[in-house]
Amino acid sequence: MSTSKTSKNLKEQYVPTAEFYSQIIDSLQDYSIFTVDIDLNINSWNSGATNIFQYETEEIIGKPFEVIFTQEDKEKGIPQEEIDLALKDGRSVDVRWHVCKDGKTFFADGLVFPLKDEDDAVIGFIKILRDITAKKESEDSIKKYAKELEELNTHKENVLAILSHDLRSPLAGIIQGAQYLKSNFDTIDPTFAKELLQEFHTAVINEMNMLDYLVEWARIKYAAEAFKPASVELIHCVKKVFESLKETAAINTINLLNEIEENCSVFADEKMLLSILQNIVSNAIKHSHKGGQITLSATQSDDMIIVAIKDSGKGMSKEIIDTLFAPQVKSLSKAVEENKGAGIGLLLVKGFLEKNNGKIWVKSEEGKGSSFYFSLPINQHANSTTLLEKETYV
Repeated sequence: MSTSKTSKNLKEQYVPTAEFYSQIIDSLQDYSIFTVDIDLNINSWNSGATNIFQYETEEIIGKPFEVIFTQEDKEKGIPQEEIDLALKDGRSVDVRWHVCKDGKTFFADGLVFPLKDEDDAVIGFIKILRDITAKKESEDSIKKYAKELEELNTHKENVLAILSHDLRSPLAGIIQGAQYLKSNFDTIDPTFAKELLQEFHTAVINEMNMLDYLVEWARIKYAAEAFKPASVELIHCVKKVFESLKETAAINTINLLNEIEENCSVFADEKMLLSILQNIVSNAIKHSHKGGQITLSATQSDDMIIVAIKDSGKGMSKEIIDTLFAPQVKSLSKAVEENKGAGIGLLLVKGFLEKNNGKIWVKSEEGKGSSFYFSLPINQHANSTTLLEKETYV
């Protein structure tokens, strides 16, 4: 018997039935495969779909197609968009989040295409998808690691620039001045000597403050074991910061007003939170007019606490705001020189907040003061994404 005859006989003897294909589809445990009718109600459901979505067949049959989509996608009309695209192009490919029976979400790679009868009329649709959450998490981890490496390199460059310029230059001046004082001690005017010593004293204090900033900044990147987040009463931290800064504020007759209510807690590292408040309030004092006021308040937005620090000081231009939390080496050095560490301080604040799943933004107008805002989660597993993070600068 020839090969062609054998092949022909085999085809005539065996034609796969619908039941055969149904068994194959039902055996694909890693793939959710189901169909919907022309009214977009689910009318078939394989065991893989049960495995992924947790709905038993009798629970899901008759439910609308959109039941597996997130609320956000439903509001955007994504389910209908997939169907429309499948009708237009013959298929619709999507990569998005879907929802299980228990409300948990997973990331899926999916495909929708229309089902047609013998007359080429559309009688429904079939959707095939698989759970690729593990793959996405792996990719996200790689991206996060790459970003951290990039930030670490930038961090090292900034530290080296500060060490070589902002610390070295003042120290060179102190050394030269001390050498001059030493060489001319017997002949120098006592009043002038006293002025020199005062300048030395101020410069050394500024150098010490700068080193403190650098140590804290480095702690963000290198000392992960020092990070100990817990539930912290916000009002207690504010009181500590106000106590430490009350003399500085009093010199310029600036009123510090605490409007934080009792039992307002955030989930954060307490030392970092104190540093965040200390830096922002300290900067507000520096840039406030005599007789001004600095007010701290807090509001809840979903699962986040939004803290506001408002002053009635000089304010800032949009150009300054745009580079405030991402300074380049030159602008950072200038800020350090002019504001005794303010540039590093705000960079430190941003780093600490990100470490604690928070954000920082600012609203300001020249001559009308500034309002700094930062967010922190209320609970350990709080979602740090809020609408307030999308605030625009003015």
